[in-house]
This record gives sequence, structure tokens and C-alpha cells, in this order.
Amino acid sequence: MHTLDTLVDKALSRRTFLASAGAATAVSLAGCSDDGVTTSTPLYTDADILNYALNLEYLEAQFYLYAATGAGLATADTAAPTGYTGTFTAGTLTPGNAAQVPSLPAAQQAVLNEIAFEEQQHVRFLRSALGSAAVPCPAIDLSYFGPLAVAAGITTSTAPAFNPFASFDNFLVGAFLFEDVGVTAYAGAAPMISAAGITSGYLTAAAGILAVEAYHAGYVRTALTARAIAATGGASAYPYLGYANQIEALRADLTVGNTDAPSTSGSVETLLTLPSGPTSPSAIAAASASTAIGFARTINQVHHIVYGSATVGAKSGGFFPNGTNSIFAKTTA
Repeated sequence: MHTLDTLVDKALSRRTFLASAGAATAVSLAGCSDDGVTTSTPLYTDADILNYALNLEYLEAQFYLYAATGAGLATADTAAPTGYTGTFTAGTLTPGNAAQVPSLPAAQQAVLNEIAFEEQQHVRFLRSALGSAAVPCPAIDLSYFGPLAVAAGITTSTAPAFNPFASFDNFLVGAFLFEDVGVTAYAGAAPMISAAGITSGYLTAAAGILAVEAYHAGYVRTALTARAIAATGGASAYPYLGYANQIEALRADLTVGNTDAPSTSGSVETLLTLPSGPTSPSAIAAASASTAIGFARTINQVHHIVYGSATVGAKSGGFFPNGTNSIFAKTTA
């Protein structure tokens, strides 16, 4: 079994990464100068792509660690690394109702512990891979679950706010929001990795993280569906499955460029419903009904969701009150 240290050393070695990120851009905009010589204007590097992913991992890790342990990431996992020369600064965490989910049986606590550990390790993995280029953790507001629940129609008031830390069922609804977004974010960013980055192993590593996020998402969706099936009085007596669908509908509303053609935008998800046959909407996977291929979201689309804003030009809000620590922080579409 490969350890994280082995993966960092072999697949995403810091030396190879910095050489690639410093010497070549992931994508360039080609054009011609007046003398006919082709020029190239850098748009972003592989480091920018990994730092975008790191911002999302910071958010997920803070949520899951609080749910599992009652405390978030350690300062060593959020501060600017030694040698960092970028312009981004570490932000503060607004915990809101964040706390350890109470009174869980051992099996449920074990689930929270595992997911929290894996999200924490994703943060550490990306920070190790990026080295001194890793951005510090931005300001994160976990109290945004309150306004988000109102916007989704789950509650009518932020007082009392929907609290994903109040019970295991509430936790599943909060986790549903993050995991589906995480999976589609990695799928959307993967094609942006440069050829040099692919050779160096960045795409392989990103695919590995996406796989873990997909396992998390599949567990959350399956747990919600299973608990609805098992509920006394049937699914109609279990509101949390409906809450997940309401969040899914809100995500679609926030996704600029929403379309019924997943191959072009990857923004439309199937509804999380109880399956009644092989052609029913999926309760497990957010995938095209015709191809069973998972959806992808662009960086702009992901930012619209985590900011809670469909406005083009949004640069902060929602879970990131000061924006992400990313060159992509301001939405352009």
C-alpha cells in the first residue's frame, strides 16, 4: 500500500512540481505579434489548479473535523507555509453551530472519523505537493448553512438555523452539499492540467482524490436513501431526503450556464429519489441518465455554489466570506 509520503515523493514530488509550475503554464493563450511571431500569454499554472482544489479541501476538512471531533484544522495545516511569497493571507474560521455531532453510536462515529481524517489528509497532501507555493486557508464561514437552508426552502428562518452538526441525519444533509460539489469540481478541473503536469503525475493524483470524494458522496447518498427506506412511516416520514433534493435544486439554480446537456456543462444533476427501476433517477450517483458518466463543474460554477451567488463577477460570499485564496476567486462566467 502506498503511503501519502510515497505519493508525494513519487507522483507529486515537490522538485518536479515546482520545476513544472515555474517553467511552464498549464494553458497559454496563443496569438500573433505584429511581426508575425507567435506569442504566448500565461493564463494559469498547475500550481493554480492545485491551489483551487486546496481551497475546497480546506472547507471540507473544517466541516468534517468539527463534526467528528469538535475542532477544526490545526494551525500548521492552515497557515502560509515556510517560504511562501504569494499575496494571499490566512483567514479566520467562523464556526457558527460547528461542534461534534452528539450521541452517535460507534458505527456512525467511525464514519465521521474516517471521512474527517481523509479530508484532513487531502489538505496535507496538496500542501506537501505544493510546498512553499501552497496558499494559506482563506476565511471560512460554517454559519452559512443557515442562510443556505433558507434559500433552499428547508427552513423559513435563520433563527433557529439549520444545524448540520445537530444530528447524524442533519450531518448527512450538510455532507451531501460538499461531497457532490467536490466530485464535480475535480472532474471539471482535470482537463486543465498541463501536459507536463500529467507526465509528472498530477492528473493521477487528482483522480485518486476524486475517487475518495466519490466514495464519500456515494456513502452519503446511500445512507440518506437507506434511512428513508427504513424510516417508520416510510420515506414520506423522513424529511432529510427531501432536504437533499432541495439543496440539489438550489445548486442547479446557482450554476451559471445550467443546461440539460451534461457533455457541455456537466451542471445538471439527477434527483436523489428512491429507485423504482433500472431507468429511475439515481439515488447514488450524480451522473448522466443516458451515459452514466459523472458530471463535471467548471471552476466558475463551483465558485457560484460555494459563494451562494449566481451573479457573474461574484468574488466572495457564502462559505468564503472574503473569497477563495485563488486566482480564480472572481467568477467570469
